[in-house]
Amino acid sequence: MSSLAPQSSPTAVVGIGADGWAGLAPAAREALARAEVLIGGGRQLDLLPVADCPGLRVGWPSPLRPAVPKLLAEHAGRRIAVLASGDPMFYGIGRALSEELGPAALRIFPHPSSVSYACARLGWPAEDTEVITLVGRPAARLAAALHHGRRILVLSAGADTPAAVARLLTDRGYGPSRLTVLEQLGSEQEDTRTGTAADWDHPAGDRLNLVAVDCLRDPAAPRLGAVPGLPDSAYEHDGQLTKRHVRAVTLAALAPAPGELLWDVGGGSGSIAIEWMRTHPSCRAVTVERDPVRAERIARNADRLGVPGLRIVTGAAPAGLAGLPAPDAVFIGGGLTAPGLLDACWEALPPGGRLVANTVTLESEAQLAARHRVHGGELVKLAVSHAVPVGGFTGWRQAMPITQWSVTKSHVTPGDHI
Repeated sequence: MSSLAPQSSPTAVVGIGADGWAGLAPAAREALARAEVLIGGGRQLDLLPVADCPGLRVGWPSPLRPAVPKLLAEHAGRRIAVLASGDPMFYGIGRALSEELGPAALRIFPHPSSVSYACARLGWPAEDTEVITLVGRPAARLAAALHHGRRILVLSAGADTPAAVARLLTDRGYGPSRLTVLEQLGSEQEDTRTGTAADWDHPAGDRLNLVAVDCLRDPAAPRLGAVPGLPDSAYEHDGQLTKRHVRAVTLAALAPAPGELLWDVGGGSGSIAIEWMRTHPSCRAVTVERDPVRAERIARNADRLGVPGLRIVTGAAPAGLAGLPAPDAVFIGGGLTAPGLLDACWEALPPGGRLVANTVTLESEAQLAARHRVHGGELVKLAVSHAVPVGGFTGWRQAMPITQWSVTKSHVTPGDHI
């Protein structure tokens, strides 16, 4: 909660659509007419008739988020109304205002969002439609949501977003997907353009648009599922990759939950951190990799697989862990014999945090066995064999077995090292 002084009256937060003043309910109009200060984007403020809304008009500066407390403080004690696009609490300014002032200090007047309008125009049930925003975010994050037969609504950053979406879909093997661009939803200038991603050749249109994607995967494109254990071929790597079957077991032991943060120590190709983040859009991860070439490769893998928000720290652990936010889980995929690494990871974990470590060497296995005796958890050996040709027959080729220790931290004791 912010330390801003409370307003003399609740701050009105009014959602407005492309239809402007005419589309507002009487209560929303009254809040705007009574306001002494009207804050919003230039386009939104221009939708209000001066005769009906005589208050002082203040445009949002850029960047917007840091300006919120300053503007509210400047006009404290006056009746303030803030304009938002559509529903203020759906990817809107309502969140920032709620965090600054608290919900009790706001009176919110929602308007149908662009998503509501789009679902109505397309006949798509809203509960079956995924929404991805690219406002202030890289287009690559759309890749994690691509699955054959799914419907996605993309909140555009501007007039160039539809073409960027079409290029990404085509690059990721979803060129046959049908795109519908809906512009100026709810206004008299509402317009629609359609086409397929692979053949998209429409020029840039109105900056106020939304892109509807009916996902269709090219049969020749690789199929990427929604659970951990993506094919090894989904990754660019130099051999330093937690292989598919071990990766699936490792993610199961890490047990990601929405909003949690993972430390991936010894990132390699980034597969553990990437698949942790793919389990839920709010999952976060930091991967620490000492090799700068591998660090660059991790970034490419994260971008291609739809989690460009993966934070990459180039440096050796445990020094590279300094200053990182406390994790909910830690995975150690390499460097177990580095002095102080296990202790640093253990001490960083809060109660209830999970640690999972994999190794193929006897020296590191001995360390994990010793810590298992002290802290419990589960110590397992994973062995995977693949069928391969043996002359005219078929036999098994076994990969190097993996020793895995997984443990949940039950309590914190000062000076308690592992």
